[in-house]
Amino acid sequence: MPKILIIEDEQSIRRVLKKIISEENKTYEVDEAEDGLEGLDLIQNIDYDLILCDIKMPKVDGVEVLEKVRKLKPEIPVVMISGHGDLDIAVQTMRMGAFDYISKPPDLNRLLNTVRNALDRKELVLENKNLKKKISQKYEMIGQSKEIEHIKNLIEKVAPTDARVLIVGSNGTGKELVAHWIHEKSERAKYPMIEVNCAAIPSELIESELFGHVKGSFTGANKDRAGKFEAANGGTIFLDEIGDMSLSAQAKVLRALQENKITRVGCDKDIKVDVRVLAATNKDLKKEIAEGKFREDLFHRLAVIIIDVPKLNDRREDIPLLIKYFAQKIADEQGTAVKKFQPNAIKLLQEYDWTGNIRELRNVVERLIILGNQEISESDVKLFASK
Repeated sequence: MPKILIIEDEQSIRRVLKKIISEENKTYEVDEAEDGLEGLDLIQNIDYDLILCDIKMPKVDGVEVLEKVRKLKPEIPVVMISGHGDLDIAVQTMRMGAFDYISKPPDLNRLLNTVRNALDRKELVLENKNLKKKISQKYEMIGQSKEIEHIKNLIEKVAPTDARVLIVGSNGTGKELVAHWIHEKSERAKYPMIEVNCAAIPSELIESELFGHVKGSFTGANKDRAGKFEAANGGTIFLDEIGDMSLSAQAKVLRALQENKITRVGCDKDIKVDVRVLAATNKDLKKEIAEGKFREDLFHRLAVIIIDVPKLNDRREDIPLLIKYFAQKIADEQGTAVKKFQPNAIKLLQEYDWTGNIRELRNVVERLIILGNQEISESDVKLFASK
């Protein structure tokens, strides 16, 4: 049942608005507030689907109410009620995010159309919000341990912002997975996420890879080429293993973060880019800074938020869920029936020392499915998963 709040200091106007709206649709639940202060108190405690708010009121006026609603609950549409002479302010509130405005005395058809459209808009906004929360199964994060729940909660807070994130952790813990979650839950999800493995690119080519080059800038540069920052424009660039990046490339990345500009190798023309940067490393960057291998100013630019991905040994309670997930995934990939793991087999796998983390567990599960019996037993684990 849609909940509507009318904030209006004139009782007669309040009653007219409530009567029109309630008679139009008996399912609407309509509350009243006689000033902005009372209205804000109700908004903080009740989830409304629509707010109709007068512009000029004692204590707290409509403009201030709109500002607070946009901060507290931005998904709620606010329709402003303008009196004679308030037209300029009404137009101003539209620029501030008001859904629409209606004049006093209210026109019946205009009021009802505005209410219907505003409620439809609220429903659409919520649908879009829910869609953005759905993550591609390819990058599903499996686990219910307190460590994983902490990371999921952190991602929920960080993803909608443009804050840079440094993801740290050992090899195989799932740092790339965290980066994809952040991107897919962000406002940039409709644009690309470009991944760069800094450790896999020779140091003499990393600048060209990131920023592009012009024809003739070095041997083998046969034509102009855009870099990864340009390819990620509007979206996200993920700099994996950034601790392996050369100092000269670090200086250029720092400039890109400071000025939102990059320069292709061999060219002096600036190119503006709008890119969110996520980075990951398995190195201790503070130690690298002390040894002169990593720029401290770049570290502070990248590490607005730090997400530390735990080792599998520190979240052993998630191993049964991970085994089940990998068994299903491998069966789907191979087009075979899912093999079941006996409780004793799972218990034994939980006791192993997983130095290779989740990546190693996935390989062991696949090996057991290929070589083990139809139902994976403890003896299968001892035979085929020995470490």
